[in-house]
Amino acid sequence: MRRATPDTLRRMDLELTGRRAVVTGGSRGIGLAIGRALAAEGVDVALVARTEDVLERAAADVARESGRTVIGVPADTGDDASVATMVGLVVAQLGGVDILVNAAATPATGAPFTDDDLEHEVNVKVRGYLRCARAVAPLMVESGWGRIVNIAGLAARSTGNIVGTVRNVAVVAMTKNLADELGPRGVNVTVVHPGMTRTERTPEAMAAMAQSRGVTAEELERALESGVSIGRLVTAAEIGSVVAFLASPKSVALNGDAVVAGGGAKGSIHY
Repeated sequence: MRRATPDTLRRMDLELTGRRAVVTGGSRGIGLAIGRALAAEGVDVALVARTEDVLERAAADVARESGRTVIGVPADTGDDASVATMVGLVVAQLGGVDILVNAAATPATGAPFTDDDLEHEVNVKVRGYLRCARAVAPLMVESGWGRIVNIAGLAARSTGNIVGTVRNVAVVAMTKNLADELGPRGVNVTVVHPGMTRTERTPEAMAAMAQSRGVTAEELERALESGVSIGRLVTAAEIGSVVAFLASPKSVALNGDAVVAGGGAKGSIHY
């Protein structure tokens, strides 16, 4: 077998240059990392979140890094009117929407929950994703091409957090329904399950989780890493790379499918 050399290695062209994307939950964490990954591949990006000042700084940073048009659009994905207004602003500024990445959700803590908590989580993560998909799908169908990527999470495959499991399983079911409906019209819909992912908030979250369990943050991190087959936590940037591929024409063979991006949970077999 011929060994690859620097001359034979080539960057994969994801055929994304000039596409236009909406990324909800885009001001920080996984959402921001996805926005960065898409912009690096030549996509013009609308980062969407509720906190306007944080959003504006994030958009300016990604625009400077990538040289692409990157805008911040404040919106609450838990509200119908806010989502409709957001999509209208994006179309006015970017000219259309080819890619939607739904990543807006509150972090799962595993803390005791109330009925109101469950209603809120379903409204934001499940109905919110559906609101955004409904708002942009007609634009994608009209152009004959589109990608919708929903960020769920590995709580869909485990117990111990009822709210996390319910909302993520619901996102998977919604994804498959949308994929069957929109696939024949050129729009692929997929769902990504991150596991515990390293973001700018990880030290704070790790400290709080460690305190609740009566261990040190270092002990907790070692325990979490021991359950991952690559031996460490996946980073937000690595999730961004997975999503960039799913948002591209190269991913056409995947529709309605769940892609796990947790570094490999030891001992589990899913088929």
